[in-house]
Amino acid sequence: MDLRAYSTKSQLTHLDEHGRASMVDVSDKLPTKRTATATGRICITRTAYELITSTYPAHGQSSAESEAVEKARRKGDALTIAQLAGIMGAKRTSDFIPLCHPLVLSKVDVKLHPEVASEDASGEPGSLDKYSVFCTATVTCEGKTGVEMEALTAVSTSLLTVWDMLKAIAGRQMEIGEIVVKAKTGGKRGDFSRA
Repeated sequence: MDLRAYSTKSQLTHLDEHGRASMVDVSDKLPTKRTATATGRICITRTAYELITSTYPAHGQSSAESEAVEKARRKGDALTIAQLAGIMGAKRTSDFIPLCHPLVLSKVDVKLHPEVASEDASGEPGSLDKYSVFCTATVTCEGKTGVEMEALTAVSTSLLTVWDMLKAIAGRQMEIGEIVVKAKTGGKRGDFSRA
């Protein structure tokens, strides 16, 4: 990875000359419009997928499955709650990450999309289907520092909330990953976009 493609410095910015933690001084910078978009995914089970994409109980479930599904359903609409959690997480990023500047955010847009990907070469639905929820968060502010951490926190918080909502029925099978900054704009380092 070419560090200079993203930064003009070859040292860590959050350390002082003695190697101690230090919040970066941004007092001399002028505020500019900043945006960042991050994405991530949580892999879930078919039962969990059916639960979050349908308001009706699935047919053919065992009583244990039905009980777990009903317990998860009582928590509420998993994706709406995860969306709200992501927005709240973005707003509280500096409370979670010690050297992150507190920012006044102009907008936080979090979207969660249930997805099915077939691993079968024929593309036919079947036992090789992979179920997931894909999350995208875009954060905007007028500030002196970027909002990448806020976008990443929004995605992470949203996906952790999906996990919490579905753990009764899929806790042992779920996996969170692919969390990345897809794009950022603003600031003296310029724009960044990941293909």
